[in-house]
Amino acid sequence: MSNDVYRKIKREYEIKRQNEIEKAKLKIQQVYSKNPRLEEIEKEINMLALKITRNILNSDEITRQVEEENMKNKIEKLEKKYDIELSKIGLSREDLNPKYECSLCNDTGVVKNGDIIETCKCFKQALLNESYKQSNINKLDEENFDTFDIGFYSSKKDKEKYGIDKSPLENIECIKNIAMNFVNNIDLPEQKNLLFVGNTGLGKTFLANCIAKKVLEMGKTVVYQTAPVLMDKVIEYKFSYDKDIYEKEQYNKIFYVDLLIIDDLGTETMSNNKFTELFNIINTRLLNNKKILISTNLTLNELYQQYDERVMSRLIGNFTICKFVGDDIRLKKKKIN
Repeated sequence: MSNDVYRKIKREYEIKRQNEIEKAKLKIQQVYSKNPRLEEIEKEINMLALKITRNILNSDEITRQVEEENMKNKIEKLEKKYDIELSKIGLSREDLNPKYECSLCNDTGVVKNGDIIETCKCFKQALLNESYKQSNINKLDEENFDTFDIGFYSSKKDKEKYGIDKSPLENIECIKNIAMNFVNNIDLPEQKNLLFVGNTGLGKTFLANCIAKKVLEMGKTVVYQTAPVLMDKVIEYKFSYDKDIYEKEQYNKIFYVDLLIIDDLGTETMSNNKFTELFNIINTRLLNNKKILISTNLTLNELYQQYDERVMSRLIGNFTICKFVGDDIRLKKKKIN
């Protein structure tokens, strides 16, 4: 299973990189067919670059240095001519380069950090996405801060109905600011984690996706999973006798990924083993300053009834609690449509 996942993602990277290279080659061919002078200049540059390489074999140090300097000057002049010719047709060198998805690794999946070759964060995230198929991380293009519409929240205050002094609109604006501060300060030890509470249809999952997208854009890794699926996967791993390296790595990332988002806490079927594992996940991440965002439809009183004191003490003491209020946004959207 693990090798299949890795090979699948690796192959996808190879294909998308090669596709972009081929697209760039085709575009260059089309540009050169209409502007042959560009191709001539490129050939001259390549010839001079080849001469510089061959010149290294010259036994005369002074002659070699003089000729190399002369050829470099000629290359610079040719490159300027090349840029001028491109500008005449409204293009730049960048326009002819492959358009890779990841600017860090150019879709190779690896980056060089000094003398060390490391797996790129985008590749790690792709592996996580494949492993957590049921996560909402696939919705990030639709659900992000740019598409988060606070217009669905009422501006009317009703403490009896909503249980707070603010209007739902004022409340969600405050929560949105908390979410943005959380993203901006995610590496700071003093930045608390987030606990989203409130009824269904009030935007908890949507805002969690907004945070996930921003964190990913910062080059960090995210695991986003519903509580039932996450806990089932953890228990399955813990009691499995046939663990490979990849499965172990995926399990460990639950504890050490930059941001763990647990959605729908309280909908999982709990057992003593799951209570222990949930506490272990939360506590380990807190100790290692790895941030957590938890979303639940339960009230704080209901959480106290369902989880033991160890879990609740961590949630109350180390999380900023954001209470979502208002009317079901999904119903409002249906009426509009």
